[in-house]
Amino acid sequence: MSRLQADHLYKVFGRRPDEAVRRLAVGDTDREELRAEGTTAAVVDAGFTVEPGQIFVVMGLSGSGKSTLLRMLNGLLEPTAGRVLFDGRDLTALSPRDLRAVRSSKISMVFQHFALFPHRNVLENAGYGLEVQGVPRAERETRAAEALELCGLAGWEKSWPDELSGGMQQRVGLARALATDADLLLMDESFSALDPLIRRDMQDQLLVLQQRLKKTIVFITHDLNEAMRLGDRIAVMRDGRIVQLGTAEDILVRPADDYVASFIQDVDRSRVLTASAVMAEGAAPADCPADCACEAVGPDTLVADLCAVAARAPHPVTVADSDGAVLGVVPTARLLAVMGGLGATEANHAPEAGYAAAKAEAKAPKIPSAPQSSSAPQSPSAPQSPEPPEGSRAVPVAKDVQEVTARA
Repeated sequence: MSRLQADHLYKVFGRRPDEAVRRLAVGDTDREELRAEGTTAAVVDAGFTVEPGQIFVVMGLSGSGKSTLLRMLNGLLEPTAGRVLFDGRDLTALSPRDLRAVRSSKISMVFQHFALFPHRNVLENAGYGLEVQGVPRAERETRAAEALELCGLAGWEKSWPDELSGGMQQRVGLARALATDADLLLMDESFSALDPLIRRDMQDQLLVLQQRLKKTIVFITHDLNEAMRLGDRIAVMRDGRIVQLGTAEDILVRPADDYVASFIQDVDRSRVLTASAVMAEGAAPADCPADCACEAVGPDTLVADLCAVAARAPHPVTVADSDGAVLGVVPTARLLAVMGGLGATEANHAPEAGYAAAKAEAKAPKIPSAPQSSSAPQSPSAPQSPEPPEGSRAVPVAKDVQEVTARA
């Protein structure tokens, strides 16, 4: 059973929200028309599931509805329509008292701006959720100290919030959420207020904790690289709707529409995609030289590491499982195509042609060409390739990849 399920969630602010939901559901209106009427559709027909131990990232620009969606998941906002199921229990049907009980013991939230009490020390802040639950002081101090140690703050228990850096304050907020041992963590742009280096350090900290604790996490962000790095599954939101739902590789290789494609164009693909996402079907190369010392890679090898292997191999790189069984190959041309932004379908046309051309070029005799005068007329039988548009990137052909990589 899924830990969390959102079932056709709508949140409409303004006049006649139920009527707005009905019109949105049948396609009689859109957000712009409703806004002109004084009604705001913040979330429109959102649905997804989150499995136990999964980091589920909701990504979108400001105003896309992601924070509103998060607040419906723990009952801070009541949905206009739809249901939220937590361990099979319908949170939207609970009484206010029962909902508060679930929030205090089963669901924790980590805020963007820390939300620490300035008059409480670090230990007291970390144990606040336990205090709300009525846990005795000795026990909550022990559990809070353990959570602070998990977050790398052992020795800072008696410090005050204003004595800590921004990253350390966010660690206190994370420790407060972990101390309650909640089954579900909701993180609303929790690292967005931090400097880039501190943000990456917090991402590392979260991934290390997740390997150990296996919490179910819903993480909100507008940072695409952060989403790709953290998320087991990602939902991309636009104008209140989820426009694509899938893994990081799904979204990078098969964007659902032009909006998602433009959204992901600046992502460092080499740090997200793996060999399994870019490989083509095929057997190990048959024309491998005897002294090649072939180096196979695993299906989870990052493309960044795969490029180094491809630079050393005169043929497509073999992808094999832990038992040595060949799963596929990655030709250089396909690797360059995917790195250049092509999807899996377009890249399918690149590998064989690129590899064959590279081999033919290598075997052909080298005949020096005679210099031509700059004033000589162009032959009509040799059409010139158009110049690439200004600002575009030139992608090296397959035969030059080893030289290009070596220079890099």
